[in-house]
Amino acid sequence: MELTPIQKEILTALINLYRLKKQAVKGEDIAEIIKRNPGTVRNQMQSLKALGLVEGVPGPKGGYKVTGATYRALSLSELDKETTVPLRRNDELIENATAAEISFTTVRHPDLCNATVHVIGDIRKFDVGDSITIGPTPVNKLVMRGSVIGRDDTGNTVLFVIQEMVSLPKKSVKNYIIEHPITIPATATIQEASRILVKNNIHGAPVKDKERIAGIVTLTDIGKTLADGKTSLKIKDIMSKNIISVDGEMPLYEVIKVFNKERVGRLMVQVNGELVGLISKTDILSRLAVY
Repeated sequence: MELTPIQKEILTALINLYRLKKQAVKGEDIAEIIKRNPGTVRNQMQSLKALGLVEGVPGPKGGYKVTGATYRALSLSELDKETTVPLRRNDELIENATAAEISFTTVRHPDLCNATVHVIGDIRKFDVGDSITIGPTPVNKLVMRGSVIGRDDTGNTVLFVIQEMVSLPKKSVKNYIIEHPITIPATATIQEASRILVKNNIHGAPVKDKERIAGIVTLTDIGKTLADGKTSLKIKDIMSKNIISVDGEMPLYEVIKVFNKERVGRLMVQVNGELVGLISKTDILSRLAVY
């Protein structure tokens, strides 16, 4: 179905407003968004109703509603259950907007990789030069960052140069842990603990007090203690007792959020309440470097 540019603009605005309000949309509201005369919108609506692309709703709270054909006319899929794919402009979240489709346009270029994102929602705040962030997507947890180089209000699309693209692994964290991690006795001296860490080429380890994990100690903790001249202290005196752990079934992308929230470099991993391993930020970076 061939639609005129103004018809596409009207349908796009109708979908965006209907998605936001969940009720019939008045022609005046559409006209305000697309900056057209309300009379022009009403005239176009008659043609769109005849094509079965919109429905009219009478009464004081009436207006226009979308139909399944509305989405098809704009090459959009109508979903019964939708997951929002967030968009950010200059690190600011665009409210009530979602990325509907992403198309790559220059994958063969040796220096550039451009893409077009088809948006359901308001894109009119985007200007050339703005930064844009899309994602994470629901299935592959894809996050794309770039710089806007164009905008098509008729198609409700934004063209951008891709500067960074990451897809976070979906497997549970237990697939990436160091199993049976090296532990340090709570009664160990600073010198003994240092030798254990250096020998195993690690920067931190759980501290074991009898049969339980009582804390965690890092080379940073040891370095600060030595700098203060407290060389006679035991590891139990300098370890961090704030043990932060995650369940082994937690997806890796959720574990990254825990790292950022807690501002730690290592997390304990438990399965059925038992410590099974340790994971660090370095482990995650090493895993991502494989791709």
